[in-house]
Amino acid sequence: ISEDSEEVDNALLLSTLTRTQAEAVQRRIDSYTLSLRKRNKPPPRDVRDIFNSPIAQVNSERDFSVTPEHQRGAPKEEFFITDVAYCEQAVILLKQAKLPQNNTQRRKEDGTLPRVICPKCRLGVTHIQDLSHSDMKKVRQLALIDMTALSDLLELEVKRHKTGKRKIPESTLFGVPLATLLDNDLKMKPNTTIPLFMQALLTFLEKKGVDSEGILRVPGSQSRIKQLQQNLETNFYSGQVSWEEVSPNDAAALLKKFIRELPAPLLTAEYLNTFSAVRDITDLKQKLHMLNLLILLLPEPNRNTLKALLEFLSKVVSREKRNRMNLWAVATIMAPNLFLHKAVPSRLTEGAEKGQAEKAADVMRLLIRYQDLLWTIPNFLMSQVRKLNENSNRRYQFYDRRIKNLLRKIHTDSKDKPDKNNAEVSCFSTDYIHLSVSSASLKRCVTSHTPCVSLDRNGSVAYPDCALYEVGGNIGEHCLDPDTHLLDLYNSNPAGEWFIKLKPNSRAL
Repeated sequence: ISEDSEEVDNALLLSTLTRTQAEAVQRRIDSYTLSLRKRNKPPPRDVRDIFNSPIAQVNSERDFSVTPEHQRGAPKEEFFITDVAYCEQAVILLKQAKLPQNNTQRRKEDGTLPRVICPKCRLGVTHIQDLSHSDMKKVRQLALIDMTALSDLLELEVKRHKTGKRKIPESTLFGVPLATLLDNDLKMKPNTTIPLFMQALLTFLEKKGVDSEGILRVPGSQSRIKQLQQNLETNFYSGQVSWEEVSPNDAAALLKKFIRELPAPLLTAEYLNTFSAVRDITDLKQKLHMLNLLILLLPEPNRNTLKALLEFLSKVVSREKRNRMNLWAVATIMAPNLFLHKAVPSRLTEGAEKGQAEKAADVMRLLIRYQDLLWTIPNFLMSQVRKLNENSNRRYQFYDRRIKNLLRKIHTDSKDKPDKNNAEVSCFSTDYIHLSVSSASLKRCVTSHTPCVSLDRNGSVAYPDCALYEVGGNIGEHCLDPDTHLLDLYNSNPAGEWFIKLKPNSRAL
């Protein structure tokens, strides 16, 4: 978390951790201190020094025994609980001795994957794009700690690699770092989240390729693929590329090549091995827990690009009757493009390559099937972020009454806390509407001023182009779920303000 630790006091960060998360951090501190002593160096003076070092792997003794049981088939439904930290859930499962054995045989049919249900809490579901950048940095810090604690409990051997220096080819599309591509594209099209070239490629494949039999599996013509690549490198940004005569199989081959030739893996060199190690976890929910945390840890360009790719692959699987490509086939073909990369050297023996390929395909299958669930922020992380913000705000409160009185005179719009039974529009503009607090009269207040906002029977807000945002208090900026219970939200963050405004994507349009 060294890259994000400047804005948050690490002492405050540690104060939000659960017991298992704190124990994982303590193990890293002990390991780091021991390593320094072996090198005849003085021990660190501050806990901040710990977060600049790579996570070390240590073997810790467990004070509980595990009596695993065999898994007798995949259940039809699984409940995905996010109110309790994932590492704490692992502690409970281990103590209850309900983990299946590693040698359990798994079938490759798509039907073995159950339907996973995530019960909604009264504050609704928070997706990754719903939080501000400052709060997402805190989410990543906390997710890294929980992922580390979960890896320790599951005894996963996780080795983190750094991206080695590679010579960047003189190209405009292929072999160019993802962040560089996106920076260049933002100059041409603001608010874009994935490279324009990949957008164009996926759009073409969705129109012409998803119904093509054997798409992604049938190879294209090597000569046509080479010619198409040269044409795109030269003419893509000038808009002189015609997609009318392009073969879907050639375009699919270019998509896979574009992913393979990225200077760094799409899943990042740092976490690629951890993604692969997910296959060694025996419990499905714990696999999803680990994948959820890893998705949160990905840099934003990688995460957005991966989501766009998985959405396309999901559309291919949904047309299985026409293209003869089921979930396992798509996962098997695409996995090598994401899990094998030159930047992360492989030390596999010749006999272990097949097993590693199956592991990668299994993880790829989970990413495609449960992508909507994996791109959400678990409730326990949201609670920790709110607690972290509250603790941070307390440290900067003013205790001098004269300063407080002066601030009240300067900010004349600050008033006493309004009654919870009254909700009034305090500010109206073409960009947003500022609401006071939740109340029974919110329905009348909102619908009378914003025709684009409607309410469901339970009083939650539903909207096509607008969103209700929670701003300030113990959160930076939070786009609310339509099923959020507003009175519970007020009780959770009484100091926050509410705004109704257009979604970022709507503004771009």
